[in-house]
Amino acid sequence: MADPKPKTILIVDDDKDIVQTLKGNLELDGYRVVCAYDGRDGIRAVKAEQPDLIILDLNLPDIDGIKACQSIRREYDTPIIMLTARDGISDRVLGLECGADDYLVKPFNAMELSARIKAVLKRVERSLVRSRYECRDVAIEFKSRRVLLNGRDVPLTKTEYDLLELFVAHPGEVLSRDFIRNQIWRDSQLYSQSRTVDVHIQRLRKKLEQDPNDPQYIVTVAGVGYRYCG
Repeated sequence: MADPKPKTILIVDDDKDIVQTLKGNLELDGYRVVCAYDGRDGIRAVKAEQPDLIILDLNLPDIDGIKACQSIRREYDTPIIMLTARDGISDRVLGLECGADDYLVKPFNAMELSARIKAVLKRVERSLVRSRYECRDVAIEFKSRRVLLNGRDVPLTKTEYDLLELFVAHPGEVLSRDFIRNQIWRDSQLYSQSRTVDVHIQRLRKKLEQDPNDPQYIVTVAGVGYRYCG
C-alpha cells in the first residue's frame, strides 16, 4: 500500500534562520514544507499551494500577520498557528480573534510546536471526515456538541466537552497535564496549576463512567497524565 500524501505546511516568517530550522524539523516529521518571507508572498503561497496548515509570524516586513491572517480567512479556512515574539495577552487575543487557531510565543520548544500542529490537524480532520463519534456506550455529535451515554443526553459544561473532544482526538495516547492545560486553557493565566485539570476530569468521569473510581474511558497514568481508552 502506497504511503499517504504528506501534509503540506506553509511557513510565513521573515527570519530565515527560524524558517530553515522549522523547515528541517517539520520535514523530519514527514511534512512537505513551503516557505514565504513576507505577508504578500505568504498569501500568494496559500492560493498556489493550498497548504494543510499555516505557521504565520505576527511581525512581517510588509503587512503584519494580523492583516495577512484576515486576508487568508476571507477565502480559506486553512488552520493557522500564529508564531510571534510578542507575549502580551492582548496580542494573543487579537491573533485568535482574527482567525488564528493557535498561538505560540518565540522562543518555542520544537516538540511543543509539533504537538500543537498534530492537535490542530486532528481537529480539522475530525470535523471534515466525521460528524459523529461512537465508542462503546458514548456517542458524540461534533456539530451540535451533543454527548450521549447509552442513547441519553449527557449535559456537559463547555470545559468538560472540550476535554472529552481532546481525548477523543488522541485515542490511546498519554496526555500530560501540561499538554491538556495548554490545549484547553492556553489563552488564560488563571489555570496555571495541574490540579485544575484533575478536578475537571473527575467531574467528567462522574458523568461518563459507570464507576468513576474504576474508570474505563479516561484512565490515569501515574506520574504522567491521562489516557483515553477509546
